[in-house]
Amino acid sequence: MRGIGLAVLAATAAGAQEACREDVATLKWPGGTARFAVEIADDAGERAQGLMNRESLPRAAGMLFVYDRPGPVAFWMKNTLIPLDMLFIAADGRVGRVHENAIPGDLTPIPGPADTLMVLEINGGLARRLGIGEGAILRHPRLDPALAQWPCPQG
Repeated sequence: MRGIGLAVLAATAAGAQEACREDVATLKWPGGTARFAVEIADDAGERAQGLMNRESLPRAAGMLFVYDRPGPVAFWMKNTLIPLDMLFIAADGRVGRVHENAIPGDLTPIPGPADTLMVLEINGGLARRLGIGEGAILRHPRLDPALAQWPCPQG
């Protein structure tokens, strides 16, 4: 766990104030902060492909699925080779559900809350090891600053 924490956590005052970037998803919760290098999946084709057929995912990486508006979404693990944690995120950046260790290849739908705007997929088991749960807050430039609980700096 210590190695994972060092690879992912960036719990410094300077890190909390740095500019938001499209390729970085930052989360905070009571007791922690984590940054993930992310690929963005923001159209139907990219979202359908997701992390399929990949044999690995770097520890501090993930994929951020972004939708045009909040709504119900469901994921499955068809052709996905690695276990994943799925963080379902509302328009204000709040994590509404964490699905841990989705099973590779499983076709069972994994639904999120009805107000899901984004889904962050990270390595399976990592959310629990870091302490990321419901109520954690995402900061990312794709969140509307007027709605975001932790908006990106404006300027």
